[in-house]
Amino acid sequence: MSQPLQAHTIAGRIARAFLHNPLTPLLGITLLLLGYLALVITPREEDPQIAISGGTIMVMLPGASPEEVRNVIIKPLERKIKEIQGVEHIYGVAAQNMGMLNVMYTIGEDREISNVKLYDKVMQNMDQLPKGALAPLVRPFDIDIDIPILSVAFYLKPDSPLDYVGLTQRVDAVRSGLGGVENLAKMEIKGGATEQYNILVDAHKLSFYGLSLGQVAVQLDALLSKNPNTKLRTKEGELVVFGVQGVLENKTQLQHLIVALHQGAPVYLQDIATITQGEAVQTFERAYVHLPNSLENAHRQVTLTLSKLRGSNAVVIAQEVLEELKAWEEVFANEGIGTLVTRNYGTRADKAVNDLVSNLAVSIVIISLLLVFTLGWRESLIVTFLVPAIFAVTLFVAYLGDQTINRITLFAFLLSLGILVDAAIIVIENIHRHLQTKGSSDRSTDEIILEATDEISAPTNIATIAIILTMVPMAFVGQMMGQFMRPIPLNVPVTIFASLVIAYIFAPYLARRILKRAPKGDSHEV
Repeated sequence: MSQPLQAHTIAGRIARAFLHNPLTPLLGITLLLLGYLALVITPREEDPQIAISGGTIMVMLPGASPEEVRNVIIKPLERKIKEIQGVEHIYGVAAQNMGMLNVMYTIGEDREISNVKLYDKVMQNMDQLPKGALAPLVRPFDIDIDIPILSVAFYLKPDSPLDYVGLTQRVDAVRSGLGGVENLAKMEIKGGATEQYNILVDAHKLSFYGLSLGQVAVQLDALLSKNPNTKLRTKEGELVVFGVQGVLENKTQLQHLIVALHQGAPVYLQDIATITQGEAVQTFERAYVHLPNSLENAHRQVTLTLSKLRGSNAVVIAQEVLEELKAWEEVFANEGIGTLVTRNYGTRADKAVNDLVSNLAVSIVIISLLLVFTLGWRESLIVTFLVPAIFAVTLFVAYLGDQTINRITLFAFLLSLGILVDAAIIVIENIHRHLQTKGSSDRSTDEIILEATDEISAPTNIATIAIILTMVPMAFVGQMMGQFMRPIPLNVPVTIFASLVIAYIFAPYLARRILKRAPKGDSHEV
């Protein structure tokens, strides 16, 4: 009866447990499949999302000067907000009729808790606001959805029957149609044109009828359903007063509005003003796009920006949105609307991940070729299998930890690439050496493999632990840099530890079946 194989270290015990286990190849295949699954389903984004918390507080005080706002609103609120634990910066801005404070918490503070503390502190001190101040508006930062992952520019072709108001309405319809895309968050229209009636009051005619702008404004105020951004601006003897949105069916009804009586006769709005129906002249936001490979002049554009929820896959969301836009192609063609994707965060993230996979494949080939010339093609084949298995474990652990694949995650993988093969090479090289030593032909292959694995256990374990410990301090780096670089201390230690365990499991198993022992008489002394 043969004696049981002896193993004295943890490496030897692991090797002995899997050396003849029929589940060992199944375990290897399972690891590779889990890694591939994690690579496919793990959310991809270009940069890691940083936990930034804070908010803006706005308080209106009609009739107050900037100096008064600073003394009775900004300073008292600053003192109270400083009482909140975790607040790092407070920036106060005093303007005519209003005050605004931007509050920033220390990087890493929980956003939801911070928002509650900020709102609670403002509401607790409502009694300290001066008489006449309106209720404060507290708006928290939402960095997770404020950065768009996709921007699409819409512009009018020369033969388009639409104006920019119609283009904006069409873009708004597109935005409404995208509501069914999963994990899509904020959708904003930039550079759009608002439809309204523009009333240009002639100052000379006002004087003729003995009227003032205030009297005209009072008459129009009852018609307003939404006050636009009002700016009084003199131009060629005329004053742009304001527009009326969504109330009247046509400008004729507005022209016949009675604004006053002069010598017993009604004065109609058309008597003192020129009325047009069209784009809001108070809006000065404009954006232009140059078409690629074209010498045409810049086209005015209306841009639709879309952002995603935290932790969702930017690649999948961007692809779904672009697929939805294809359904509008016939409508755009009939209405003379052109589109251009000006930002696609998903494509960049997907390209970065695909580049990593191709670079890893090239690196594995290079390592394999080097091992062919130093150890042999059989040893090279074993290490070539172990590298993907190690990355498969790391990717699956990252997926279980709700991480995303981003540029810093990829950097962590590349950083560990040169280290993760160390354990596998050490184990294979030592097994190879023992199989070729003098007297090995008198011993069983299993005994030689376990002895070789036992022999390198202590130094290999210590070296691995030392490398892992060098990454631990990075996990305690604070502020934005610590948040940004967090994937490195999370993934590199996992990769290195996985390389050690996988080397102990699969290197002896594969060595027993692939490596050849030296023929009798060809073995050499160690």
